Amino acid sequence: MAILKAFKALRPPKAIVRDLASKPYDVLNSDEARIDAAGNSYSLLHIIKPEIDLPAETDVHSQVVYDKAKENFELFRKNEWLVQDEKELLYIYAQTMNGKTQYGIVGCAGVEDYMKGIIRKHELTRKDKEEDRMKHIRTTNANMEPVFFTYSAVPEIDQIVNDIAAKEKPVYDFVAPDGVGHLFWIINNDETIRQITDLFSKIPYTYVADGHHRTAAAALVGNEKRMKNPNHKGNEEYNFFLAVHFPAEQLSIIDYNRLVKDLNGHSNEEFLGKISEFFVVEKKGTEIYKPGNLHNFSLYLEGKWYSLTAKSGTYNDGDPIGVLDVTILSKLVLDKILDIKDLRTSTRIDFVGGIRGLGELTRRVDSGEMKAAFALYPVSMQQLINIADSGNIMPPKTTWFEPKLRSGLAVHLLD
Repeated sequence: MAILKAFKALRPPKAIVRDLASKPYDVLNSDEARIDAAGNSYSLLHIIKPEIDLPAETDVHSQVVYDKAKENFELFRKNEWLVQDEKELLYIYAQTMNGKTQYGIVGCAGVEDYMKGIIRKHELTRKDKEEDRMKHIRTTNANMEPVFFTYSAVPEIDQIVNDIAAKEKPVYDFVAPDGVGHLFWIINNDETIRQITDLFSKIPYTYVADGHHRTAAAALVGNEKRMKNPNHKGNEEYNFFLAVHFPAEQLSIIDYNRLVKDLNGHSNEEFLGKISEFFVVEKKGTEIYKPGNLHNFSLYLEGKWYSLTAKSGTYNDGDPIGVLDVTILSKLVLDKILDIKDLRTSTRIDFVGGIRGLGELTRRVDSGEMKAAFALYPVSMQQLINIADSGNIMPPKTTWFEPKLRSGLAVHLLD
């Protein structure tokens, strides 16, 4: 059963929270982070993307970068830009985007839960990315950013959260530059904390929604500390890591689309002809066409949009992986027609989160940078849970969650 633990968070003063809270480290590259943090000494990017304070040519995986993260973290604490709460608490974190609000509980998940598979995942992780975050955690001795978890809603937990949100004033209430609203409440009643943690202890599984590499890194570092401690008891802070848990029913996944650089030697006509073997192809003209349902895709090629509907028999509804649109497109088009075998390593393909809109696909094709674009209908939360429960792994770049968690509202120390 799932562990949820109260902890003594490091949090920013209300006066600087909007400036300190940042996008997650993996949403921005180094150049984008430099721009985002320009003129803002409070930004958490100085800790989670510390290369922005070093020469541009610095290797982002060199020890000097991780040491800079530690130095900046210590400066934030010295300046009281991050101040630790005096007692172990839980917190509520709400996000509002496009008129919809989702409410999550901020607390610590258990390293042992990850090792035992109680925390379930749906994506593979890359060792180099795991090691990067592990070095960051080891050097700062902290979980600087939360991971994004989900679980099947528990009505009693929902009621507690709703009551607090309705009756109490949030400690933070701000709108980020991207227009997403963020609210944050402290749960400081010991009985309420006990009720929530007891209710969580009856939840059989939680699921990584976003942040697979951060989750793996946090759990692996915690496990390392356990192995190195001859007096390990199991209640040390390194046995837990920072997470925000949202009920699955409140979340939605948006599309994650594909761009290809070439047609593998095929002319446009040949390419469309080969696609028509597996899909019903309909011309849609120059106006953007968005897929309307599962197994329907958009293709943008030479200034024109096409609807592609997978033909019956080209996929297996009984296969939780085979029925996914990302699998259908990968198998029938990317692999079979375009000879793109490995989505993780191929330089002929790129991926664009749906938050950027389909206009980003047209822009990159029209510029000549890419040859064609495919827009997909998003997977559902239930599909994600079914795949995680069956022990399967989704293909790369399948899910894109919005809004992203802001980093810096709570930090977890490992000692």
